[in-house]
Amino acid sequence: MSVFLRTSSKRSVFLLQAKFEVSHFQASERLLMTSPALKAKEAVDALKGNPYFEKYAKKIAALQQTSPEELLSRLEAFEKEKAKDRKVFKDEARAFSTPAPAKSGHASGLTKPKLLNEIMKTELLQDKTADEIKKIWEDYHKSKDVIAATIPADIYNKIYNRSLEHPTFLLPLPRSEGYEFIVCQFAGNEIHFTPLISYQAHKENAPECLTITHYTDLKDLNKIVLMKGEFNKDILNATEAQCLANQIQLYYGQDDEKRLQIMDQFTNKPLEFKHMDLIARLESLSL
Repeated sequence: MSVFLRTSSKRSVFLLQAKFEVSHFQASERLLMTSPALKAKEAVDALKGNPYFEKYAKKIAALQQTSPEELLSRLEAFEKEKAKDRKVFKDEARAFSTPAPAKSGHASGLTKPKLLNEIMKTELLQDKTADEIKKIWEDYHKSKDVIAATIPADIYNKIYNRSLEHPTFLLPLPRSEGYEFIVCQFAGNEIHFTPLISYQAHKENAPECLTITHYTDLKDLNKIVLMKGEFNKDILNATEAQCLANQIQLYYGQDDEKRLQIMDQFTNKPLEFKHMDLIARLESLSL
């Protein structure tokens, strides 16, 4: 199974241009040991297969005829400048995940539901309205490296019930060079997210990049469920973690026909499942 899908982007265009420039430069290097006439012929032959050849063919031919030395000089200077640009891009781009060591111990399919009073003083929430609790919850996590939200009870019930039908699913995550696929697994009131590349290597013992916990203590009384997501900052940032959480609500908490069809294919008809369908659904909206 392919882990990453690279898409057309400025990056891919840049790589094509870089490939053109390098091949052009290499061709020019070989010409230093030949006659001017042969230089021009070999240069054209070497570049004909390049996708950018047609665009620059006339200018290349003209410069080869008038001053092959100037052509070589320009190529050398241009290649040095582009090498600097490529290094800057490489330093700034967020890389895809790499397989991490398996986590210690063994994952269990059954987990004890976490309670709200384990992380905050629930007495502060007594006699509060749902809107007031929502504000308290969001303010409480505002300065922490987590994502947090308040989910209506009916939406959470839909997410939970649908997770019984589809306990494992796959979500696309935008990266600098395309998309990385993240496996999500439901376990009670928790959702565990793992990069596909790590899941393929370690299965249930794969280290997580995001864990979402739903606190259902207030579901019956206040008709809300509090959500908190803790993420590994070496793999995800807050925006990426929120993107995954949003997709959970879109697939598990809504009744979108196309998304439900994709989930059914993933769970029950794997031969019909297509990774690109996930990407298409994500690109059709702005999260």
